[in-house]
Amino acid sequence: MKPKGKPIKWDSNIAYAVGLITTDGNLSPDGRHICMVSNDIQLLETFRNCLNLSNKICPKRSGYTGLETSHKIQFGNVIFYKWLLDLGLTPKKSKTINNLKIPDEYFFNFLRGHLDGDGYIRKYQDKVFPKSQRLYLNFYSASAMHLQWLQKSIKNLSGANGKISKKTNEYVLIYAKKESLKLIPLIYPNKNVPRLQRKYEIVKEFI
Repeated sequence: MKPKGKPIKWDSNIAYAVGLITTDGNLSPDGRHICMVSNDIQLLETFRNCLNLSNKICPKRSGYTGLETSHKIQFGNVIFYKWLLDLGLTPKKSKTINNLKIPDEYFFNFLRGHLDGDGYIRKYQDKVFPKSQRLYLNFYSASAMHLQWLQKSIKNLSGANGKISKKTNEYVLIYAKKESLKLIPLIYPNKNVPRLQRKYEIVKEFI
């Protein structure tokens, strides 16, 4: 992590980590600790590398089943915590998160983290044109306001239109077919960017 006594400066790794924290992260009410939870250890390792953390990745026990079905990494940094608050993130943010202060220059690094944290990529063969493949990018949130901001930001920076749909307990922002193809090269500008590898494997042929 950046030295605890110095201001946080934007870069592509920080932006990606913010995207992950926005979706799968948690800001503790104590005002200093940030916790990132995932079922995918590779994602947590990438998150740790992006922030230059040395903290261990530990199993996390489910509050519902009592089983260790996921993993987490937790660290304390008051300056980074306050910086995240200034961006618009808060404790218990799931349903209240709204606009975030993400610089345009780093927005698609942030969006890649958002996609890796709580997004879904679907690819399938077109039934009418068997040699063609269709690609869908889905971004999920329990906050409609947040997805509306995300949709507007993506439109302004890429020209891609998306559609927001209501699910049972959440909302989903969907980019289909040609719209998704506009986003893929922006989300993955090169093969060396931090990413969740299993999702990258689905889209790399479209880049």
